[in-house]
Amino acid sequence: MIRYSSKTLIIFILCIIWSAETYAQKYSLHSPDHKFQVDITVNDSVTYSVAYGKKPIILPSAISLSLENTALGKSAEVVKVRNSTAKRTLYSLYGKFSKLPVVYNETKIDFKGSYTIIFRAYNEGVAYRFVTALKDSVTVVSEQATFNLTGKPGAILPNTDNYTAWEVPYVPYKSIDSVKNGNRSLTPALFSYAAPDIKVIVAEADLLDYPGMYLQKHKDSFIGNFAAYPALTVMGSWGDFVSVVKERKNYIARTAGAREYPWRVIIASDDDKSLLTNELIYKLSKPSVLKNTDWIKPGKATWEWWHDAMLPGADIPSGMDNRNTALYKHYIDFAAKNKLEYLMIDAGWSNNTDVTRINPKVDMKNLISYGKDKNVGVFLWCVAAPLLKDLDKNLDFIKSLGAVGIKVDFFDRDDQEAINWMEQIAEAAARKQLMVNFHGCGKPAGLQRTYPNIVNFEAVRGEECSKWDYTANPIHHLTFPFIRMLSGPVDYTPGSMRNATLETFKPVDPGLPSSLGTRSHELAMYVIFDQPFAMLSDSPQEYEKYPDIMKYLSAVPTVFDDTKVLSAKIGAYAVIAKRKNKDWFVGAMTDWTERSLDIDFSFLSPGITYTADFYSDSDDANINAAGYVYKSITVTSKDKLKLKMAKGGGAAIFIHQ
Repeated sequence: MIRYSSKTLIIFILCIIWSAETYAQKYSLHSPDHKFQVDITVNDSVTYSVAYGKKPIILPSAISLSLENTALGKSAEVVKVRNSTAKRTLYSLYGKFSKLPVVYNETKIDFKGSYTIIFRAYNEGVAYRFVTALKDSVTVVSEQATFNLTGKPGAILPNTDNYTAWEVPYVPYKSIDSVKNGNRSLTPALFSYAAPDIKVIVAEADLLDYPGMYLQKHKDSFIGNFAAYPALTVMGSWGDFVSVVKERKNYIARTAGAREYPWRVIIASDDDKSLLTNELIYKLSKPSVLKNTDWIKPGKATWEWWHDAMLPGADIPSGMDNRNTALYKHYIDFAAKNKLEYLMIDAGWSNNTDVTRINPKVDMKNLISYGKDKNVGVFLWCVAAPLLKDLDKNLDFIKSLGAVGIKVDFFDRDDQEAINWMEQIAEAAARKQLMVNFHGCGKPAGLQRTYPNIVNFEAVRGEECSKWDYTANPIHHLTFPFIRMLSGPVDYTPGSMRNATLETFKPVDPGLPSSLGTRSHELAMYVIFDQPFAMLSDSPQEYEKYPDIMKYLSAVPTVFDDTKVLSAKIGAYAVIAKRKNKDWFVGAMTDWTERSLDIDFSFLSPGITYTADFYSDSDDANINAAGYVYKSITVTSKDKLKLKMAKGGGAAIFIHQ
């Protein structure tokens, strides 16, 4: 037996450690502005770390992809490393910018075993993805996506205990220590540091043929979490028309051996304002596969569901039991009069399980033809699972009615099968030149760039919740735009003209609901929220009481050429200016804190005098949330204005020549 002295043993161990460090391969990548640094280490495994402004935000974190017979990123052997840079301009079909600069540095590491890991660093954030060049199909058993956050940051997490809902509140934590082990949240998810003030968002992009990523607390870290592939599904949940998973496989995906996997994204900023204009997830996603997009036309829609089709004072019967041709023609007349592009017809126009069985009260072809004559297109609601039973046949039927788009609801899943459903629907709808508004679905993660006929996603706790509880409130309105909206547009469905304070609010369902926050707060949503397909949720009768407000709602577009964030703080306030052609629109909102903010109009073109139609909180808006003041003033690029907002208040400004 060979015996070693303690000193010899220590030297031996140190030599092993030194040897491992010697043979570890290290690579560094910086963003073009050098604010981000990504350090990559390849030893037996692959780890990455991220610093922002020289502050470490992600400590070394292991990544891998476990296939049925091998683990990519484990026992990793580097074959080749390629570095590159990119600088180009992306012209978006719609959004808050007409064009986007795309600038990044990239490192591609090829590994033995026919796979690559790509790391990119943009000025807006960093991302990595696996790319495989394997034969045939593969089974992905699991993915290791680790996010070892530095220290004990605070967090704002959209928590969930299931894989079926994305319309959840955002829960603030002073420290991740108070997040329970095993807690699961949706992505994007936000973490915050103080001194210096840095926000870090974990998200994903280019999600295709793969389950969506959640974040799960695991000891002192957060790890990617994914719904396993369904093994047994039954029709259940709402009305027995939703595909419900009863059993799952022991893997998360079955997919092509040669493919690109979703990007894992880390966004960081020391300025809350930048989170409202960060388009990194869109930039990372697959470009449009559609050659002809002339028929895709975002816009605003009148809609009956939120107010239960009740039209107090109308000269025709109304309410949900009277949804018929005459009632919907009333909505079309309202839309045409006020230059709204669409009517959104929700559940009830057809059988929930068979779109070809139309409600006999509605002469749908006649109705849609009536709308077409008045330049008002019609979107029709349907349920995902029944639609997919014979997708082409069902879409052909909807197209034969003359509809221009569909609202597809109740996916209630984002496992690989459901993600593929969404792409299948988008692709089939595009072939038939139908726009798509997804509801009851996972958050967007780039599919809207690949299929720009997708004009909106829900995946937000929206105004519908004011029918049931207090969660759709001003704090929520000033939280999700900084987090959820990073992934893509939201169908919040704003437009309430029955506005309430926290003290006077009461959920109403069925009937005519109200909303939390002031009238001007509600109007500001049309600027602050990204929504290419935007609802006017209240009744035509309610809007017609306020011609001055309809002047604004008729004018405000849903897509813009440029966006300037004037001031913003997560959960507290936001002031945003957006331009369409030569006109500017400003939206301002505050939480439950009454506050005054300065608006600097230097974003306007110099030397031009503009007219500003101004909607702001009245002096009594703290107790009368519907109170607002409308005035028309002139402004130039040299002007500044102090904006006073009530509790839960806001303002909207339409600036034109």
